[in-house]
Parts: sequence; structure tokens; C-alpha cells
Amino acid sequence: MKLILDKQLITNYKNASQKARILTEQWVDKSVFCPNCGHLDIDKYPNNQPVADFFCSNCKEDYELKSKQGGVGAKILDGSYRTKMERLRSSSNPNLFVLNYDLQHLCVLNFFVIPKHFFVPEIIEKRKPLAPSARRAGWIGSNILLQNIPQTGKIFLVKQQQIEPKAKVLAEWKKTLFLREEREIAARGWLLDVMRCIEKVGKHTFALGDIYMFEKELSTLHPDNQHIKDKIRQQLQVLRDKGYIQFTSRGNYQLT
Repeated sequence: MKLILDKQLITNYKNASQKARILTEQWVDKSVFCPNCGHLDIDKYPNNQPVADFFCSNCKEDYELKSKQGGVGAKILDGSYRTKMERLRSSSNPNLFVLNYDLQHLCVLNFFVIPKHFFVPEIIEKRKPLAPSARRAGWIGSNILLQNIPQTGKIFLVKQQQIEPKAKVLAEWKKTLFLREEREIAARGWLLDVMRCIEKVGKHTFALGDIYMFEKELSTLHPDNQHIKDKIRQQLQVLRDKGYIQFTSRGNYQLT
């Protein structure tokens, strides 16, 4: 995998955003393997495909590409809020490729994938409607809130211009595939919230009491649940059964 963008592709273009789109799409098309099955060739859909930008011809996974110059930041601009929420409730929502590039030096800085099972309503922010004077007056866009996604949901293929081993990428993808088994978005959201709490503890081994410290935060996120501690224990049991964490002794766990 080379991290240099092909400048020959943009010799006849002047618009910066158009240059970036052509460069980044071509790089993904030529350089990226499928993080789900490891297939060496990701194919590009024809332009204006309504759902995704790329697909794997081997395992049929779909991928949308979002590219950003400079730092990745805390959020990514996305399309229609209504359309995004409809996709979350269907099977058509694609996985997301995020490419961070340097247009001046024509190189890839970071490239990671967010598997589609990490997409729940809590990571989608509703933007303000466009002004009455705008061409699409009243249109409401959305943002993807990266800070609301557990770190395990950001699988890097390139991190700070360092290429990650393919075996590591495939293992990290496989580790959270159990989330796809949970079809109910609200239930999956609970698992993701507890996973984020585990990450916030910041330790490889942790106690039940460490997660209870987030009771107030989880209560705010799930105001209809009056038994937060019971729910925490239940979610830890699910994560243990799926091999995401291990039970070491009464009230104590460790990440696998």
C-alpha cells in the first residue's frame, strides 16, 4: 500500500474539492483491501450510487467514503438527516471509510473504517435547516459524531502515515461482528454505551464498580430505564458471552 496520491489524475482540474474527490477515490480503489474478508480489490460503484461508493466483490460489503483534509476532527459532515436515520433502521446502511489527507503534499495521513454496526442514532447529529434564502431552503443535514463511537469502532488501516498490519485490521473487524446479531437499534446502542464506558476506565482490567461510576451518564442517555446498574450487569454479561471481555473473578473483568 502506497500513501502517495497520484497527481497526474488532476492536471486538468482547478477546483480543489473536485481534485480531492478524484484523488481519494482513486487511491481507495487501487490501494485498499476489504477489512471484512481481506479481499485485495475494492471496487468502485458508478458515480451517483445512492447508498455507497465502494463494494467488495467477494463478500458484498458496501462502503461509503468520507474524505477530509488536515485533522480528522470530532465530527464528519454527512448528508440528509432524514435519509441517514432511515438507513440506520434498514440493512442498507454501508460501512464508512474515513480518509484524512494532505492535499499540498499529496499524501494519505490516516485511513480508517467504521463498521456499519457501530451506527446508531446517538452518533448522528441533526444540523440546523438551511436558511430560506438557500437554494435548498429548509433542508436538514447531519453530522457523524466520531467522539460518540467507541475506539474499537475505528479500525485504522493507516494511522499517522503508518500502515497497520492486515492481520491486525481483520482481527479488529472480527472482534465486534457480534454487534450485527443485535437487530434492535436501542439494544445495540446500550452495548455500545457500555463499551465506551469500559474504554473511559482506561485499564485492561476493571471492576464492576468502575462501570457503575457511569450510572448517571447512562441514566441521562437512557432516561426510560430505572434500573441502570441491573442493565450494566446485563450488558457486561453479553460482552463476556461474545468474547469481548473476560470474567476473571467476582465483579472483575478484563479486555480480551
